[in-house]
Amino acid sequence: MTQFYTPRTATALIIANMVGVGVFTSLGYQLVDIQDGFPILFLWFLGGVMALCGAASYAELGAALPRSGGEYNFLSRIYHPAAGFISGWISATIGFAAPNAAIAIAFGAYAVQVIPGIPENFAKAVGIGLILVLTLIHARNRSGSGGFQFITTALKIILILAFCALALTMVPDPQTVRIAPASGDLSTILSPAFGVALVYVSFAYTGWNAATYISGELENPQRDLPKILIFGTLLVTVLYVLVNFVFLKVAPVEAMVEKEEIGFIAAKFAFGDVGGRITAGMLALLFISSVSAMTLAGPRALQAIGEDYKLLSFLGKTNKNGIPNRAIYLQSAISIILILTSTFKFIMIFAGAMLAFNSMLAVLGVIILRMREPDLERPYKAWAYPLTPIIYIAVILFMLVFTISKNPNEALFGLAVILTGLMFYFVSKKMEN
Repeated sequence: MTQFYTPRTATALIIANMVGVGVFTSLGYQLVDIQDGFPILFLWFLGGVMALCGAASYAELGAALPRSGGEYNFLSRIYHPAAGFISGWISATIGFAAPNAAIAIAFGAYAVQVIPGIPENFAKAVGIGLILVLTLIHARNRSGSGGFQFITTALKIILILAFCALALTMVPDPQTVRIAPASGDLSTILSPAFGVALVYVSFAYTGWNAATYISGELENPQRDLPKILIFGTLLVTVLYVLVNFVFLKVAPVEAMVEKEEIGFIAAKFAFGDVGGRITAGMLALLFISSVSAMTLAGPRALQAIGEDYKLLSFLGKTNKNGIPNRAIYLQSAISIILILTSTFKFIMIFAGAMLAFNSMLAVLGVIILRMREPDLERPYKAWAYPLTPIIYIAVILFMLVFTISKNPNEALFGLAVILTGLMFYFVSKKMEN
């Protein structure tokens, strides 16, 4: 009997992919140039609107083109197989591996805060250990993989809500946070600093499209995928705005500027040193769910490429339970290499911009497909079309322009990834001919 992932598991996958390192680390970098409450909270609200528009667009694509693989499936069908291959290459090499590495680094950083005296370089070793354990869990079968994912995601939501409630009630000296707009906010929102800050937000929202990577492993993706995408994204948007409000409320801005362990800093101000260390341990547990989700979803893009291209056919192989274990092993290996060779900040900017560009092409595909194939069966249509895809595309373009201008090294590295993918595509096609 064929095993399928349930809608519950797919929703947990989205939430777990999204709620990870980004929301507990990004604020420190955003506060370097923007230090007022409303623009910061608007950043996270805008990120939610952007993700919801993207989710609605992906829901239409996923229902009309139901196959695992995410953007690889969509772009191959809408544009050209080369576009799909490069998209899958981006997803495979950095789309999940890079965020996985960043989250594992943060997991180690938070974990060593719990026990004083652990050398700082041990944090990366802890992160690598986490990736190895979760690789073994997800490379076996769907029942164990899906059950683990649901349990860790449910625990994540409970811990976040508990942290917010306790922090707001126990902080001895709460900060004033402006939540209403004022004069001068518009110039801040249209500034280069705001555009770059959106990269961190975009990185934090990465994962709202995760369910499309396993759509072929859902029993009825055309019926369930739109509900999964919209509900999961909406819930995370509420959590993100709430969490950042709590951080601004309980900790002074100067204590968080350019710091990564924002959750730990906020917990120390709210609960004291001992409470802060206990909370750091709880927050480290949250990252397990995120690394787990990316280990589950990401290799499906590699699997789809392996099924279609001879050069990488070994990635399309599955074990006796239908799990693409070779693809899982490769993604985890790339994550470990990134942990050993890259910085946390570089991974966030580089991966955030590349993934945003990748998803923007897919969302643009909704408009192209509507024009080119108006009679294509669409069990679900994006609400408020064409406003939803246009909003998403406009926000991503705004973000990318400022990111490329202020971070040329990351942009050049991204271009190198794209060119490498294009090279592999042509070599693979030549082998098949």
